[in-house]
Amino acid sequence: MVRTLAILMVEPTAAEGEQVRGLLEQGGLSAQVHCVTTDALPEVLQQQEWDLVLAGDHPDLGVVPVLDSLTELGLDIPVIVLVSRQDEQATACLFAAGVQDVLLKSDSIRLMAAIRGCQRHIEHLQDLCEAQSALERSEARFRAIASNLPGLVFQFVLESDGGVFFPYVSESSRTLLGLSPDYLQKNPDAFAGLILTEDMSDYDQSLQNSCKQLSAWNWEGRIQARGDADVKWISLRATPRRTPRGAVLWDGIMLNITRNKQIELEIARSRAQLEELSAYSQKAKEQERTRIAREIHDDIGGTLTAIKCELVPCLDNSSRAPEFYRNKAAAVESLVDMVIDSTRRIALDLRPGVLDCGIVAAVQWQAREFNQRTGIACAVVCDDEEISLDGDLAVAIFRVFQEALTNIAKHADASEVRVKLSEASGEVYLEVADNGCGITYPDMEKVNSFGIRSMRERCQQLGGRFHIQGEPQTGTGVMIWIPVNGQSSSSYQDEWPD
Repeated sequence: MVRTLAILMVEPTAAEGEQVRGLLEQGGLSAQVHCVTTDALPEVLQQQEWDLVLAGDHPDLGVVPVLDSLTELGLDIPVIVLVSRQDEQATACLFAAGVQDVLLKSDSIRLMAAIRGCQRHIEHLQDLCEAQSALERSEARFRAIASNLPGLVFQFVLESDGGVFFPYVSESSRTLLGLSPDYLQKNPDAFAGLILTEDMSDYDQSLQNSCKQLSAWNWEGRIQARGDADVKWISLRATPRRTPRGAVLWDGIMLNITRNKQIELEIARSRAQLEELSAYSQKAKEQERTRIAREIHDDIGGTLTAIKCELVPCLDNSSRAPEFYRNKAAAVESLVDMVIDSTRRIALDLRPGVLDCGIVAAVQWQAREFNQRTGIACAVVCDDEEISLDGDLAVAIFRVFQEALTNIAKHADASEVRVKLSEASGEVYLEVADNGCGITYPDMEKVNSFGIRSMRERCQQLGGRFHIQGEPQTGTGVMIWIPVNGQSSSSYQDEWPD
């Protein structure tokens, strides 16, 4: 849309004002012409925006006061002086004073051309102002987005001579790198100085590959941010393009992926431990099957063979004294009792029948068995006479208790064990503490530390928490909390004391 020109005429005669209005109307220009006296000029100049000032050569009015008024008000408005006759010396003085043009009043063609040129100039200025305003809004929007992104937005340039610099770095560099944008732009090599030595070659290789092939620059590595004691993992993603000068410019973003990397490493570690535990479990299962098969073959099988041997003489047609048959019957009865005892013992190893009497009775029974087998005193404290649990949960807690006692017998060198069993807030709590040599964190992380991993895995599968507390020469305490209904009030934790 063509803008209506606002023209201000200073001290014109009535005829001059009408002449200009008629000239604009004939030329088809959209304009408003306002006539003003010299005294009212400063006030009128502030009332609205003016596009052009036309001043005459009235003998009582010089152009200098008009220019002074514009200067005092800080206005940049073109001034055209309309003169009655040409005077080269006067014209030179007017141009030196700062007027836009000097025209004859009678030269309507040049006046119209000058006004049209002024209109085009104003339209160009208007377009430039709109473009600049749009650019400022776009930059403000970009900076707002960049400042709220969870990472560092940057531009990076690699020149043909190997020099590097950052044309743009967002404010997030302070948080991620510990460096201000200004510092990084003035010291572009500072970023590479943050990268750990072990990851530097991979960084350089990825940069050179992206530069040569103009392919996406993707790199993950570790940095030691300035003022930060911890090492951070960052992910760099950038897209390259070649500049007219032959340099390569990347637009990209850096993200802090430390938490994700820690999770990945923990998953990999847990997966490796799970594979080791699975292999150990399978090996233990095969060993247990072998043991049971051997006991059945050697114990029950041998006893049954002895029974058969005792019965064979009784099956022939020989006439024997009653005393012979009574002795054979007594021998067979004794052998059958041995088979029954062996069967009960093997069954108890597979699943103690005492669990049918409840977890409290099972723990107390296992404590007595442990004391008789090892000679280590084992005291059990339980707040309730009975804790009602489903079969699978009771077996799991009992197996954890057995594993804890096994570890004490193998490694603790203890003389006393204290056991506490209770139920509160929907959770079963079991604590097994000894007065032995204690345990350290490296002991827990040993490759063959399958007993602890087994207890941990059982608790995790049941949604519970697992905690070990111990120091050298002060004993070790194993504590578990397992929800009765399968849903813990707090998330699973594998805890180690500070």
